[in-house]
Amino acid sequence: MHLDVIDLRRFYYRSALGRAAQRVIRDRIATLWPPDASGMGAMSVVGFGFAVPLLRPYLGVARRTIALMPGPQGVMPWPSQQPNVSVLTEETLWPIDTGKVDRLILLHGLETSEHASALLDECWRVLGPGGRAIFIVPNRAGFWARRDRTPFGYGRPYSTSQLEEQLKRHRFMTEHVSSALFQPPTDQRFWLKTGPILERVGSSLPAIAAGGVLVVEASKQVAAPTRPGLPEAVRRPLRVLEGIGMPEPEPARQGATLSAETIPPRD
Repeated sequence: MHLDVIDLRRFYYRSALGRAAQRVIRDRIATLWPPDASGMGAMSVVGFGFAVPLLRPYLGVARRTIALMPGPQGVMPWPSQQPNVSVLTEETLWPIDTGKVDRLILLHGLETSEHASALLDECWRVLGPGGRAIFIVPNRAGFWARRDRTPFGYGRPYSTSQLEEQLKRHRFMTEHVSSALFQPPTDQRFWLKTGPILERVGSSLPAIAAGGVLVVEASKQVAAPTRPGLPEAVRRPLRVLEGIGMPEPEPARQGATLSAETIPPRD
């Protein structure tokens, strides 16, 4: 079940905890995909779910930036006071041509979907060769998935192995796994102030540590083209039967002829 876009906007833009969470996850993605990296200006960056807080660094940098919002969630115009780039779309039928996306970000899209398998197929379809996606989902071992006061307390939380296996089944290869949101999901001033310290400490821990969310980068796998005939050349063929061909008649002995007179009559 998707959350309502009004509740998501209120959390990320009106609450101190939501703004802190937005900043932490956005910085993590910017580390994986630096907005000032060479080639970013020629890329198309797309977000699905409520990924608009994470798309801000790529506005005006990427060739195209699009925010897809599923129908059950609702849509809001974004960015504010700029040309709108947000689109209301079917959850598993996006208005994007096949293979036209270079970078894809999902936030509050996969764990709340009732059609996760079809959604991942759609992600694979729109990504081009060499395309990459980042999936941000609640960490099953974290504290954020256990409190419904934040958007990460809804939907299906994942463990690292669960998410990697699901991505593998849909032809994605995991490239990088990390955790984020190590501060407690509370708006108390003490924890908000110590949040940056906890994030620095937590970022040095293994991905299985109890961060609030998993941040998984995956690349699109494309099967190699096939050709007719044998798929592989035999490197060391067997030579046991070499020299064996069609049977040949025994050569006649010198001076021997075969005539009707020499053939014994049948009984």
